[in-house]
Amino acid sequence: MWWSFLKAIKTREHRVAPTTWVAAVAALVYTVVPIDLIPELVLGPLGLVDDVGIWGIFAVLIVREQRRWQASLRPE
Repeated sequence: MWWSFLKAIKTREHRVAPTTWVAAVAALVYTVVPIDLIPELVLGPLGLVDDVGIWGIFAVLIVREQRRWQASLRPE
């Protein structure tokens, strides 16, 4: 089902909300950029909490988009 969802996004059958795109870009940039709210160098594994939080928010938004797409497929 996820492949169909990704295909719908690629073919523009489903329009993703701008907040989801912003969250995707923010998660990617925050993961790649060396500036961190909780640095791993100082706090070790505890420093990954902020990274996991950002990706968690992104995952929730993606699931929301996928459910919105599924709802649009159901006949009313």
